[in-house]
Amino acid sequence: MRKPPLSSTIARTGLPNAVTALRAAADQAGVLLAGERGRLAPWLAVAMGAGVLGYFGLRAEPPAWTLGLAPALILLAVLVARRAPHAGWCIGLAGAAALGFGAAAWHAWAAPPPASPPVRAVIATGIVQDVDLLPQGRRLTLAAVRFGPGEPEQPRTFRIRLRANDPARPVPGDRISVRALVRAPMAPAFPGAWDFQRAAYFAGQGGAGFAIGPAEVTPAAGSGGALSGLRTTLEARVAAVVPGASGAVAAALLTGGQSAIPRDDLAAMRDSGLAHLLSVSGLHIAIVMGASFWVVRLLIACWRWLALRVDGKAWAGIAALAAGGFYMVLTGSQVPMQRSFATAALVTLALLTGRQAISMRSLALAAAAVMLLAPEAVLGPSFQMSFAAVLALIAGWEALKAPMARLRGDGAWWRRGLIFAAGLIMTSVLAGLATAPFGLAHFGRLQWYGVAANAVAVPLTSVLVMPAGMIAALLMPLGLEGPALVVMGWGCEAVLAVAREVASWPGAAQTARPIPGWGLAATGFGMAWLCLWRMRWRWLGVPLIVIGLASPALHRPPDLFVSGDARLIGVIAGDAMWLQRQSGASALTRDIWLRAHALAEGQPMPARGEAAGGAVACTAGACFLRPLTGGPEAVLLRGDPPDEACGRAALVVSAEPLRRRCEGSQAIDRFSVWRDGPHAAWFTPDGVRVVSDRTWRGARPWVPPVPLPRGREELPPAPVE
Repeated sequence: MRKPPLSSTIARTGLPNAVTALRAAADQAGVLLAGERGRLAPWLAVAMGAGVLGYFGLRAEPPAWTLGLAPALILLAVLVARRAPHAGWCIGLAGAAALGFGAAAWHAWAAPPPASPPVRAVIATGIVQDVDLLPQGRRLTLAAVRFGPGEPEQPRTFRIRLRANDPARPVPGDRISVRALVRAPMAPAFPGAWDFQRAAYFAGQGGAGFAIGPAEVTPAAGSGGALSGLRTTLEARVAAVVPGASGAVAAALLTGGQSAIPRDDLAAMRDSGLAHLLSVSGLHIAIVMGASFWVVRLLIACWRWLALRVDGKAWAGIAALAAGGFYMVLTGSQVPMQRSFATAALVTLALLTGRQAISMRSLALAAAAVMLLAPEAVLGPSFQMSFAAVLALIAGWEALKAPMARLRGDGAWWRRGLIFAAGLIMTSVLAGLATAPFGLAHFGRLQWYGVAANAVAVPLTSVLVMPAGMIAALLMPLGLEGPALVVMGWGCEAVLAVAREVASWPGAAQTARPIPGWGLAATGFGMAWLCLWRMRWRWLGVPLIVIGLASPALHRPPDLFVSGDARLIGVIAGDAMWLQRQSGASALTRDIWLRAHALAEGQPMPARGEAAGGAVACTAGACFLRPLTGGPEAVLLRGDPPDEACGRAALVVSAEPLRRRCEGSQAIDRFSVWRDGPHAAWFTPDGVRVVSDRTWRGARPWVPPVPLPRGREELPPAPVE
């Protein structure tokens, strides 16, 4: 039988209409993208971040061939872009995503394997890399650690806190030997919570612990970290002149270390919205580089012979870059500083070459540089809040540039003052609004009076605190830093006074349900869509932001929690969390559980009787739990299971091994959490869904392997707290 012609088949199936529609859509997309000329390149950084998130969202390591996707796609994008720029850009987005994915996979592959420190006290010996001053005592970062004579050298660093009364004063480069209890990084507080083990894996940390004996110090037995000795010296000399909390804040601004700041003052800075001042970043490096630029340029201009022979602007820019790089290394090269220095370097180069200093393109280049150097930073609050704030400020500056020009008018003094005040307020408002979703996602708190606190504290920091600190640092080699440090201390005390006052206002900090991961992704993408595009379609980002902000109402945290050592068990019933806590239970784990439900405090599980309107009913041997009214029941064992519990309860929970004592129900016991980490359970009318941390995270390099018992019936000792 003869086949019909191809043209008649196409006409009959309607393919011409589909092709026409696709061509029309492509033409319309081309028109839109043509109107966004100059805004396409920053989206490559967004795609790169999506690739990084894609890697960390996996449950197993990707195959090796995926690392070759990025070069192939980028080359294809370059070739296609010669004839079809927009098609090349689309392929480039895929190439950038593959680059971020590959960078994260490569960093994970290159990192040393996780450490397994002894579970009992041991003599730890290592080279001091850094010294953190604490309100009580010192905390050391050790490298080349050995846990006992003849033991292999650990490839990762460890943090050990010395006893408060230890007379030892080690400095970077010293060898220290101390009897200590050391533990590996803790697992997430519950499945889906912040992954401490992943953060430690990429930071090169093997664990932390505390000394239970005096430290023995061998001076100058090795090499410390870069500038760590200078950092320790600066902190000591600042503390000698400016004692107390103000001295700790002054040291934090100069060296980046916040460990010496008292907990109450840290809480006040956080609740008042001033915690960003302690995290040295854009404001601080801008002051350092800006002051260095103008001082060097002034000195060159004052020397006529030199001013006639060199380009003062160029040499001042080089000096500013050197000062900013030194300050970044001195403060520990944290993610906000990396971003700030990369952006400041691009701004300086733009000024020297006569190009636009601040742009979305420079921000995208800074983000790409940070993601290539430390892709894991994308998951952390520092990266997210830092780039979100700068993104909002650049977009806000572009939107308000014309109104500000009209406000400037003839340049009268009162107009300049009004512009300064308006700029200060708008900066605080834009940065606060941009960072609020990320702060809510990671910390579960909202600071309502941050604008008022920043309006006073930021000018103090810019005009008084940081300039005095720079002068003190320059005078330290001569031993003349005292007066400058005193002035810096006055400014720091004023900032602390503002923080304490604002934090004491009613409702200054409000606890709220954290934004889940998918909601934060929607918010971040919506912000990028709103800020990166110029045309009217940018407003489509607003619904995405709204969806992300509303996501806590659509996300349900667990109803029941069991910690990784089973010493802490919590259940939500009657708008409260009821806790069974044994000696040594982690307070941090408890706080994370409470934060997931926006609760300030937990309630102890009753010894006997009912609570939460009958949702919790306890006897001497068990507590019967019904988190969902009319839903399935769980039983928390406190001894031998009651006869009526086994088989009837949908879930049996025990801080001790069940050893088949209660069959016929789902079970979470001491052995379950020892093997698979913390557990969580969700109750529905149809049953109970139980998820372990190992199931949630999968087989990743930073997830410890399944432990093996030493005998069929013998369990290993409980983890050291």
